Amino acid sequence: MNHLLCGLAANPALPPELVDRLVALALQRAGSAPEFADDLAYSLADRANLRHEQVVALAAQAEHTAVFLARSAKLAADDVDPGSAPRAAVALLDEGRGRPEWAHLLAAHPSSGIRWKLASCPGLPPDVVDRLAADPDGEVVAELALWTSGPVAARLALHPDPRVRLAVAANPATPVESVLALAEDPELSLNWALSERTDLPQSLYARLAADPLTGVRATYAHNRGVGPELIRVLAADPVEDVRRALAAHPHVPLDLLAELAVEHRTGSDLLPRIAAATPAELAELAASPFPAVRMLVARHRDLPAQVRDALAGDPDAAVVQAVAPHPGLSEAALRAMVERYGVQVLARVAANPDATGALLEDLTRHRPGVRRALKEVARHPHATGPALLACLADRTARLLAAAHPALPPEAVTELLGDEDRSVAEAAAGNPSLPCAAMARLLEPADGRGRRG
Repeated sequence: MNHLLCGLAANPALPPELVDRLVALALQRAGSAPEFADDLAYSLADRANLRHEQVVALAAQAEHTAVFLARSAKLAADDVDPGSAPRAAVALLDEGRGRPEWAHLLAAHPSSGIRWKLASCPGLPPDVVDRLAADPDGEVVAELALWTSGPVAARLALHPDPRVRLAVAANPATPVESVLALAEDPELSLNWALSERTDLPQSLYARLAADPLTGVRATYAHNRGVGPELIRVLAADPVEDVRRALAAHPHVPLDLLAELAVEHRTGSDLLPRIAAATPAELAELAASPFPAVRMLVARHRDLPAQVRDALAGDPDAAVVQAVAPHPGLSEAALRAMVERYGVQVLARVAANPDATGALLEDLTRHRPGVRRALKEVARHPHATGPALLACLADRTARLLAAAHPALPPEAVTELLGDEDRSVAEAAAGNPSLPCAAMARLLEPADGRGRRG
């Protein structure tokens, strides 16, 4: 029953009276069943209709719940004692809603884990920063070095602990001159540490991009700070993974990107250079004789209507599959895709945000079927009851369908007894679960249904 109650606690349609009973249950079981009480409290913590006294009571029950409540703005500074709930206090400081004096107290906390968390908080008082910079635990100082301001980072670039200096190098706020000095440090290997920096000299990027490790070269291949000349050098790298990674560079020339797409698989995500392309560039690429290039454009989700519709009728199934989830496609166009390419495009058509309930029902009846298509139908906001009932026959789609509010109430109730606990928990959290069924789930737990 515990998994059902945790699912019920997250149900957005749960009546206030049942919320009160679940909160009381979580507090009551804190001593006898602490793990269940923690799980239940955490599930309740995400609710928008908790009263303030309930928030405070749940926060006191488990500190990880208190941290969640603090970060979700349900717990205020007046509700937290930094001495008994230091992690919640740090969370509030990190969110900018804690009290400044807490930072002084927490910087002297005996747990290095608390000081480590504090070190990444923004807006710390200068004397707290100084204290953390002199912390006896190098991991605490390194965490501060990773997030602190430029002047402090420059100071910590001289720290004797190489972990701290490495963190300074990875901090985007560190002044370039400090980074260049660290790059000459014989005790440090900065090949990964500088991968997020976009303001370094091309000579340093060239050195980093010549690293013998393929992964390092691939990482710098899509760093936006790498300039045109080095992009061309990386395009000739002997390792395919490096050349493929270059496709994700936001400033890669379109002619080079087209070559990379034809030669290598560039993944299924929209590439930054395509996302930034002009309508004229998109139209030109969409007219390429190479399907791999047209696929680059087909992954864009804000295409001019003319380009979108042309790609929807593309003679290559992979291109059609890529454009199928594009919003704005008509039902007729989506049905035509299925008629032409069947199982090759079924899942992607089901993922289209404008797919109608009738179309989704037809997709569940397609033979042969596609399991991934059922998963897409089961999570689609337009899915109808009949479509969702069909999804219940598939093991992976069943979990998604069990949580869908369009699933008929009688089916939701039946799934409470599903042998898969995850499915049953999802059904308990379904807002279509009848209120009477919600109440029945609670009766054995809080004793309301027992006879004296």
